[in-house]
Amino acid sequence: MESIRQEFTVSYSYPVIFTRDLFTPGNPILPEFLAARGEGRARIALVVDSEVARLTVGLRERIDLFADLHRDLLEFVAPPHIIPGGEGCKNRPEELHRLHALVEQEGLCRHSYIIALGGGALLDLAGYAAATAHRGIRLIRMPTTVLAQNDAGVGVKNGVNAFGRKNFLGTFAPPCAVINDFDFLRTLEQRDQRAGIAEAIKVALIKDRPLFDRLYAQREELSLFSPTAVERLIVDCARIHLEHIRSCGDPFEFGTSRPLDFGHWTAHTLEELTHGELRHGEAVAIGIALDCLYSHRRSLISDTELHRILTLLEEVGFTLYHPALRRFNITKALREFREHLGGTLTIPLLRGIGNTVEAHEMDLELYQECIFALAARESRRGERHEQPE
Repeated sequence: MESIRQEFTVSYSYPVIFTRDLFTPGNPILPEFLAARGEGRARIALVVDSEVARLTVGLRERIDLFADLHRDLLEFVAPPHIIPGGEGCKNRPEELHRLHALVEQEGLCRHSYIIALGGGALLDLAGYAAATAHRGIRLIRMPTTVLAQNDAGVGVKNGVNAFGRKNFLGTFAPPCAVINDFDFLRTLEQRDQRAGIAEAIKVALIKDRPLFDRLYAQREELSLFSPTAVERLIVDCARIHLEHIRSCGDPFEFGTSRPLDFGHWTAHTLEELTHGELRHGEAVAIGIALDCLYSHRRSLISDTELHRILTLLEEVGFTLYHPALRRFNITKALREFREHLGGTLTIPLLRGIGNTVEAHEMDLELYQECIFALAARESRRGERHEQPE
């Protein structure tokens, strides 16, 4: 018998840039990025979230003018390809087919680009299309929501939903660049602004006690969506995500340790049970609350820490209970989470704010008690709000 062992290393590098008004004539970020690659005129397909197109006045005209001014560096091969955003776009195979068809019809190659402009679901879909057409077309992400700018848009994962399962089909494919334009946040509904704050609270809880303390101190500003507080939150959260991907040695998740999934095993199931009624960040907030209650009942965090965590989530504006929890099958959710990630079941729990410990089994009765406790807490909150002044 003969055996040949193959081994090689691939290095990835991409910038994550924060700016304003990206498509104004004087903004140099995209032209300088393309010019630095030294490959001549870039052929680009632009994919745009329908809500971004609807709410951003004059976006098409600005893009056309921008392309004309920089025609020596870039060419948009077709008018912007508009896709209805939100989690629903990841449930429709025809949207993926349309993107693949666009690549084929316009003759894009592996040295061409897809620019994805929109929220996290649109970025997931466009990223999956880019990663699978020709085995990989270059992707530039331009996130337009708080959640996408501080989390979904800066990492290496892409995916679509299938068989009723969130992100059942997907790839690990880093982007060429991520460009966060804060001006797009001004078009968001309050609900979408708030949803993105959940991921920042999550990374603070598992990675950065001082960041949690600052978010707690700024909870009123965050509840009012102060641009200064929200923009700083986005940068800090993105930085922590990037540091984790870079320094923890497992960017493509070959192992089982995934602290960034804190609060997510419940959240993914809630999104499926509500058919997308719950935004991802809203479901994550509930998942965080439940995993914190469970950590507390396992004596891993103190009464004071639990109080501060739940207070921050509630005062930022999250509702920490949803009726879908009555249909929540803990055993099934844990099994699907393990199947999706592979290997041994690994659930991150808090060991004090800023640190985690891995659990490889869960006390199902204790977790059900946490669900009941959260329902009772939300009921008491509702009664207080209904009392006349």
